[in-house]
Amino acid sequence: MNAAKIPSACAPWVRTRLRTAPGISAALAVLVLLTAFLAAVFPRSVDAYEAKALRHDITSAPPGQSVLEVTTPPPPLGKAPSAREAVMREDALAPARNALVKALPSPLRADVPESSYGVHTTKPLAAEEEWLPRPDAVPARLTYAAPSGLARHSTLTSGRWPVARDTVTLETREVEAAVTEDTARDLHMKPGSAVAVPTQNGDPLTVRITGIVAPLRPESGYWAVDPLFRAPSLVRDPGSPTPVYYWRGTLLLAPDTGPALLATTGEPELFWRLAPDATGLTTADVPGLESGVATVEKGPGLLKLRAIAGPNTTLTTGLDAILGSYSSTRGAIGPVVTVAAVGIGSVAAVVLLMTGGLIGARRHHELALLRSRGGSLRGIGGRLLAETAVAVVPPAALGLLLAVLVVEEARFLPAALGAAAVAALVCVLLPVRTALDHRRPLLHGARDDVTAARPSRRRTVAELTLLLLAIGAVAALRRRGTTTGSGADLLVSAAPVLVGLIAALVLVRLYPLPLRLAARPVARLRGAVGFLSLARAGRASSSGTLPLLALLIALTTAAFGGSVLTGVADARDEAALRTVGADARISGEGSLAPISESTVRRVRAVEGVEDVAPVHIEYGIPLAATLDVRSDTKRATLMGVEPESYARLARGTGLPAFPSGALASGPGQDRTLPAIASPALAKRLGERPRTIESQAGDITVRVAAVLPLTSAVGASDYLIVDAAALAKRGPTTLLVTGGHPDVRQLRAAAREAGPEFTVKLRSAERKRFVDTPMQSGAERIYGAAVAAGAGYALLAVLLSLLQTAPERTTLLARLRTMGLTTRQGRRLLAFEAMPQALLAAFGGLLVGWATIALLAPGIDLVALALAGGDPSTAHTASLRADLRSLALPAVGVVALAAAVAGVQAWWASRRGSIKELRAGDTR
Repeated sequence: MNAAKIPSACAPWVRTRLRTAPGISAALAVLVLLTAFLAAVFPRSVDAYEAKALRHDITSAPPGQSVLEVTTPPPPLGKAPSAREAVMREDALAPARNALVKALPSPLRADVPESSYGVHTTKPLAAEEEWLPRPDAVPARLTYAAPSGLARHSTLTSGRWPVARDTVTLETREVEAAVTEDTARDLHMKPGSAVAVPTQNGDPLTVRITGIVAPLRPESGYWAVDPLFRAPSLVRDPGSPTPVYYWRGTLLLAPDTGPALLATTGEPELFWRLAPDATGLTTADVPGLESGVATVEKGPGLLKLRAIAGPNTTLTTGLDAILGSYSSTRGAIGPVVTVAAVGIGSVAAVVLLMTGGLIGARRHHELALLRSRGGSLRGIGGRLLAETAVAVVPPAALGLLLAVLVVEEARFLPAALGAAAVAALVCVLLPVRTALDHRRPLLHGARDDVTAARPSRRRTVAELTLLLLAIGAVAALRRRGTTTGSGADLLVSAAPVLVGLIAALVLVRLYPLPLRLAARPVARLRGAVGFLSLARAGRASSSGTLPLLALLIALTTAAFGGSVLTGVADARDEAALRTVGADARISGEGSLAPISESTVRRVRAVEGVEDVAPVHIEYGIPLAATLDVRSDTKRATLMGVEPESYARLARGTGLPAFPSGALASGPGQDRTLPAIASPALAKRLGERPRTIESQAGDITVRVAAVLPLTSAVGASDYLIVDAAALAKRGPTTLLVTGGHPDVRQLRAAAREAGPEFTVKLRSAERKRFVDTPMQSGAERIYGAAVAAGAGYALLAVLLSLLQTAPERTTLLARLRTMGLTTRQGRRLLAFEAMPQALLAAFGGLLVGWATIALLAPGIDLVALALAGGDPSTAHTASLRADLRSLALPAVGVVALAAAVAGVQAWWASRRGSIKELRAGDTR
């Protein structure tokens, strides 16, 4: 007879614990889910925006810079004519293109549909036809090309496609060609037109136009690598002593007509233009791309290309410069983003530790009972590890899955490591911390007050070590910025966290002093609520450093992130203002043509225009070298302004203001004009009068004031004088201020002023600084850092209040038996929570402001703010304190603490006191 199955003596531990406290397990799972998601989505987001930025930089660069252009001359004259002709035919060029594409080293790949090949002349040849335009009696100079795929990249608008009638050779004396619409219009060409091309034996080659085509995508590499393919250009003859201009253009021959160019004097060559394929490229491919470009330009890869195309083959490209610019921008932005990541990671770790402390405090008596009945630390820790892993590992995996779904195209391993680190931190530290609290018996009821605690020597040594690390990190960041030669420095990136940590330790040490000082006068008052709340605050555990640390790091991170975003926005506003000079600007590019008074009146009448400042601007004013003026100051910008309107413009746009009277001069025609100068120019000119020669008339000026910055002249040296003193007073530029001026009316007014005048908007100029995915991606991460920092700060407050909630509930129940009213109970809990909340809020404000002030000299935001600007213009973008980022999280901490205290008092008043005051309860 089989023995009956003996039932288990007890239920499984993990299942029992999860059923007993499902709320705590669910809350821990949600927190781990959110933290693991953030830890996994951060590296994926960085990978995604960096990869998108790489592809954007390659695809948006001018094709003339990004294309890999392989060129080789035809075989030398010593070769047989048939051999020379053979290499220039389609059946030789196409296989060579395929072989060149395969020879490119990975990950460097060619976009075959966007690539082209063919034959073209390298030397422009004079066209003597009388019907061709001659601006300065100089004949047009034309080049001739037989590119592949003309019908795929254009549409026929007139005539027919050019074709090769017979097999074209060196002896062929007539071929067909097509031209674009722009070339036909500017050079007066049409179907049937013929151009005689000089040859080496004197018998001209006739190129007959058979069709007019329109490019399908003029910006593509097929048309943009050589702009003359698409449109002719009026160029200046460099060999003429006087300005002489002539037309340059290109005629597009039919396929397989390249051999005819061997007979011309245009020095033909074969070309293959390989457009780079950016599909699927990531940041990890950048080193391979850089080495691949280097090897095909001047390394072993070039030998492979020469084995395919010919011994004199060369490859030219600007792709290496594009990759270098990308790497420098990434190297400047990456460490700034690392600062945000370290801050959020630190505060998340502290909040997870706080959660573990809260769970351990709730289970203190249970585990103490197990310990007293013979439970070992290893056994207790193992059980805690098992139940924690069940509640933590699935949410961490789910957070990783959500991160993968949210950001699809990125590396998986860094995200997996981030989520695993969160799960490991909770699974290991929570059991270890809880079990170590029971490594030795503790006296019940032993006080650990913050006002009575005395820090140990070990704690003092640890605090001093952290202080030295913080000082070193801040000093290193201020001295050399956020980067090192090999990338981001984690110690430097942790500077905000270390500052917050030191501030938390200092505040915890100073915290008892104001409590003692405040408790003495309050003790003499008649009411008991104030004294009791301060006494309760002073009885708080000295282990309250953790909540305060979490709050200060979270508030510092939120303030730092908000200040980064503010600094970026301010830098873009300032750069756009320096470029445009006002909200809108009407001017001609390098033109000194005056703007009529009627145009000024029309601009003033435009809807949305608040004010108009007419300015006469003349660039490149020569400064005579004297004994007092250094000869390296050769040019400056002269600005003739209306003092009143220009002073209003400076005040309205936030530029350095100046009194309009600074430009006032005395009566008389022969006088010295007071001028406002840039600092460098004022220093070099000195205080003596100087004569300035300009197209507006010769004037004598004396520096009367110095302005570090002014409108519309960028970073150049400038002199500002009263326009009324100039011989030619007509304004050349109108600086318009107004919130939302009607752009259409402004452009109509500019067209009335003349064809050379255009409208430049400050808002449009500002958008130019935000044109890369790397900038927008980094800004999104900092926005998320601000939100996450504020969220973790509020969560830290909530956890710290929940940790002492049972004790406060019992206190209210006992005091109600002594006559404490509901209103007094609410005041008691609110007053008890306020000291720590106010300490955290004001401490966060001060620490955030101090952190920004300390780290601002080492944080350069130029790459993050102004990557799309003009690289020749010097700009600055510094870290600036943002009041909203400092104040809003701090106010939220105080409001949440008061709200939680009020809700707890209200909830306690609705419950009876029997459960809280049951017999034998030692709380």
